[in-house]
Amino acid sequence: MNIEKTITDEELRLLPIDQFNGPVVVIDSVEHGKAAVNQLITQPVLGFDTETKPSFKKGEMNKVALLQLSTPDVAYLFRINRTGLFPALVQLLEHPQILKVGVAVRDDLRALQKRTPFTPSGFIEIQDVAHDLGYKDSSLKKLAGVLLGIRISKRQRLTNWDAEELTSSQIVYAATDAWVSLQIHNHLTSKN
Repeated sequence: MNIEKTITDEELRLLPIDQFNGPVVVIDSVEHGKAAVNQLITQPVLGFDTETKPSFKKGEMNKVALLQLSTPDVAYLFRINRTGLFPALVQLLEHPQILKVGVAVRDDLRALQKRTPFTPSGFIEIQDVAHDLGYKDSSLKKLAGVLLGIRISKRQRLTNWDAEELTSSQIVYAATDAWVSLQIHNHLTSKN
């Protein structure tokens, strides 16, 4: 069986839109963050992503505001613009046996390390895995299309992630990005 390893924009537009539909835990205190980390350390693989408030001024860069980690069933959104990278969360990011999978991981990690220096371990770049398996597309959106047969919305990407309250659309978007990363990783590894 020859698997199609690329998808056009037109083909992508025809796919059904999907999103994470499970519970989402928004964490805005270190106390709640520690409880979430205790749940996450029981998982062998987590979907990973970050969000940063966009800057529209040349030379201006904002710090990462949100760190998303997803299990197959629950998405955790850490508002690190409020909690910082607290020690338990750093330990999770440095844990070599807990895999954290995502797209453009290197950029996310560089941005996180500007907030708090740490030594990341257990991270897998989905784009590298997909490329090694012959897939032509590397964006999260296109990989979701070609591998999972779904379309994900990227409408909330350029919103204010430092806002006092995240909107329901932002929450679903952020949860979906981490969850889809995990789904893509699981799909790629099941085919290998």
